[in-house]
Amino acid sequence: MSGSSSRLDIWTATAGQGRSVTTEIRCVVVKVGSRLIAESPAARPATLADEIAYLRRVRNIRFVVVSSGAIALGNRVLGQTRRPTSLPALQAAAAVGQGRLLQYWEHAFSAHGIDIAQLLLTHDDIADRQRFLNARHTLRAILDAGVVPIVNENDSVAVEEIKYGDNDHLAALVGNLVSADAIVLMTDVEGLRDEAGQRIPIIRDVDREAVPVAGGSSSDGIGSGGMQSKVRAAKAAAQSGIASFVVSGRESDVLGRTLGGDDVGTLFLPSADRMSSRKHWIAYSSKPVGRVVVDHGAHRAVVDQGRSLLPAGILRVEGSFELGDVVSLLTVEATEFARGLAGYRSADVVRILGRHSADIEPTLGYKYLDEVIHRDDLVLL
Repeated sequence: MSGSSSRLDIWTATAGQGRSVTTEIRCVVVKVGSRLIAESPAARPATLADEIAYLRRVRNIRFVVVSSGAIALGNRVLGQTRRPTSLPALQAAAAVGQGRLLQYWEHAFSAHGIDIAQLLLTHDDIADRQRFLNARHTLRAILDAGVVPIVNENDSVAVEEIKYGDNDHLAALVGNLVSADAIVLMTDVEGLRDEAGQRIPIIRDVDREAVPVAGGSSSDGIGSGGMQSKVRAAKAAAQSGIASFVVSGRESDVLGRTLGGDDVGTLFLPSADRMSSRKHWIAYSSKPVGRVVVDHGAHRAVVDQGRSLLPAGILRVEGSFELGDVVSLLTVEATEFARGLAGYRSADVVRILGRHSADIEPTLGYKYLDEVIHRDDLVLL
């Protein structure tokens, strides 16, 4: 138990800024990977529903389940032995399998008298700020009603989402939507391993400690995530002040032991300097529609001095965007280093780039801001 206590102490000491700690968790997002569903499509949801029902009853924790597995189940119905490679075939498998997947979850929770709600999301649902807020309100209303949301990407119509991620990134975004205290990523391995193959109990710095040892997805044709996907999701969650766990979904009572502080899986500590929900949306949920290339002086001003992006430091504009759209900021070397909300349309930025802020109104005939992207609307990556 000494290892468990130390993990609890570390999380308690670093949670900070009013975030809940292990003993005070009120909302948890649980993501279940495709392989776990594919190998036990009825038993796995039943086991997890047992754990969730118990923790709801004794600890009053709210749960959101992000469930992969629709494509894997659809392939089984369609007689496919491997994950399809074409998008139409993947979407067809998802359409067939989603109904089966929901049936398993409904049967599992009905044994405890718990109702579920299905919520299918695409990247566009979260990338659009208004739809993002609508999804947030919907999820919170479902939780307030005592219902367990079962969330999945809408793979039958999605394009980008179906290619990668296995819902890991979606789990991080849902964590931000519901202001979760923790995200538990259930997979088929015991956690993140170091170069010697040993499980890493705690990750404090994702970039320094986790990224170098995270591998890719396996090649069994079922899942599409892998440890790299989970590390990226954990990093996104950490920026929201949310702790993440990568644990083996094959272990008994793994959810209860994880949330109870036992030394299982890998704990990714939340960032002490967390983003607001709005800035997290800009960084991780939004989809940039254009790019702005800046000179070295503007790059230093934004990154090192915390300044806004002024027109004088812009070298060129790529793509077309409107006022309020999310755009990427790139260095001269084409490295994306920030994202932000455009204060002007791309056509107008082209006319004022390289000029001083005092020249904006004489050039355009109007002026919204002195900045092309204000610091309050800008997030460093």
